[in-house]
Formats: sequence, structure tokens, C-alpha cells
Amino acid sequence: MLKNLKQQKLQSIYLVKGTESYLIDQVKDQFQALLTPDEATMNFGNYDLATTPLATALDDAMSAPFFGDRRLVFMQNPIFLTAESKQAKIVHDVDSFLTYLNDPPQTTILVIFAPYDKLDERKKVTKTLKKHATLVDVQPLSEQQARQYVNDYLTAQQLTIEPEALRLLIARTEANLSLMMAELTKLTLYAMQDQRITTAAVEQLVTQNLEQNVFTLVDAVMARDVARGLTLYHQLVLQKEEPLKLNAILVGQFRLLLQVKILQRGGYSQGELAKVLRVHPYRIKLAINQAKKFPQIALRQAYLGLVDLEYKLKTSQQAPELLFQLFILKFSQDVA
Repeated sequence: MLKNLKQQKLQSIYLVKGTESYLIDQVKDQFQALLTPDEATMNFGNYDLATTPLATALDDAMSAPFFGDRRLVFMQNPIFLTAESKQAKIVHDVDSFLTYLNDPPQTTILVIFAPYDKLDERKKVTKTLKKHATLVDVQPLSEQQARQYVNDYLTAQQLTIEPEALRLLIARTEANLSLMMAELTKLTLYAMQDQRITTAAVEQLVTQNLEQNVFTLVDAVMARDVARGLTLYHQLVLQKEEPLKLNAILVGQFRLLLQVKILQRGGYSQGELAKVLRVHPYRIKLAINQAKKFPQIALRQAYLGLVDLEYKLKTSQQAPELLFQLFILKFSQDVA
């Protein structure tokens, strides 16, 4: 699509579907580059359909360009294309939209950004839109796709990256392309002299996020390594992380491990797990590797223990670190 835009091979309607924010921003930039700053002043409209009626955006899309060859209109958050449309605060004129789709003005480029995992394929409006629009897929990339994207990007910048450095970058960003590209901004500046991104640079500049620290904590809990678990928990508290927030992430991680364990027994593949659980494929990959180390009953006990810990954190006057210590000690004894 980007290549076609640069060659001025333009369509009247585009549907940009997916949740990868970095790719969405890239698409927006390329469309806006079609207009000069002067043209954009008069011929660019950007409408959030969560707060603006569809009719308002359609009026703009149907208007003739003013002092220019084309008009560019963005429609964002079209919830009427999803199964959650009943939750929308604004009633949209879908019939007028259907009329537009069947006969769009040739001087307008309409770009619809649907930041959703899926659309409601049963709806007439969804079927009609997919029939007339050029689809642009901006779903989150797999680990391999993200790896290839980064390699291609660095090649274009005439930079290289050490294999271990790339592996560490993927691990610390959980193969999230948006996070990876944000970190590459720092790494490419750091590597300008040698034209090479090293493992040391990634270790120094790319910090491990909270979820990854909690992932390590999960391993300590399941290994019944009380001393290591308490040390990790204490370090996170010293970093000003709220105990309730820490516990919520732990509960979420153990819930994911249980879901993966159960669904794998039902024959679900890694790709199917990512779709069903709506979790990034890289996180599913990590969860599969972690879950297979432990029996389901132990994961269940840890999950229930953390749910009980959450209740105590909300109702007890005891220190959070003491409550966590009691939890990990009890869990270690119960599964010993």
C-alpha cells in the first residue's frame, strides 16, 4: 500500500484494520504526505466517530476539494462496524454511509481506521465496506515478522545489530513493534559512530518493563524459591510499584498460564491461543514455555492464593510485603 501511495496509485476508500500503533502511525503519515501543507489546511478532515456523528464526516467526504486536486478524510474508531456498537454514545447514520460506499466521489480519499482485533462480519455495513475498500492490515506482527521488520529498517539506515542484541531487544519489548521502534530511536543514535548496535547497548539503554520483572517473579514463586521471590518483590516495592498493581499483574499472569495449560490439552495451537485469548503471540510463546514446567494443580493453587492475597491487601492493615511473604511460604508448603 505504501508503495502504491508513493506511485500515486490511489483508491477512493481504505480500511485500516488492526491494533499495531506504530504501523497505524506510518499509514497516517503516508496518507497525509499526499497533501501539501497548504492543501491540508483546506482539504484534510480527521473525525473521531466515538464523539462525532458519522454524518458530519460524510458531509466533509462528499465536499469538493478547495484549491486542490483531492480531499483526504480520516474516520477513526468506527464502533458501528463491531459487535459492541450498542455501547456507542452516538447514533450513526449507517444508511447514508452505505450509499457513500456504493458511489464514492473520485476526488476524495476516505481512510477508515478500525483499531480492533475483529469486525462484526454479520453486518451489512461491514460486508459492503470490505467489498469496496482496499484493506490495510496493521495487526500486531509475529515475533519473526517483527524481527524481519527491524532488520529491514536497520539495513535501510545502514546499521547492523548483533544477533544477541536483537534477541535481547525482542525479549525486553516482548516483540511489540511499537516498543521496539521507540527503543531503536535511542539505539540508532548511540550506534552512529560504529554503525552497529551491540548487546551492551541494549542492556544499557533498554530497560526491562514491569511485566517482565513480574514474569521473573512468577518463576521464583513456582520454583518455591522463597528468598529469591521475596527479594524480587522487595525490589519492585522499592521502585515505587503499588502492591495491588503488582498483585493484579501476578493474578493476570497465572490466569494466562492456566488458560494456556487447559486449552493446550484441548488441542489448541500457539496461533489459535493468541487469537482466542487475544494476547500477543510472543506472550503466548513465553507462557507456553513457562506453563509446561508446572502441573496444572500448582498453577491453580498459586492463582487462588493470589486472589486471596488481593482480598487481604484491600481489607487488612498488615504490611503488603508481610502478606506476600505469608502467601509464598504457604504456597511452598502446600505444593511441596
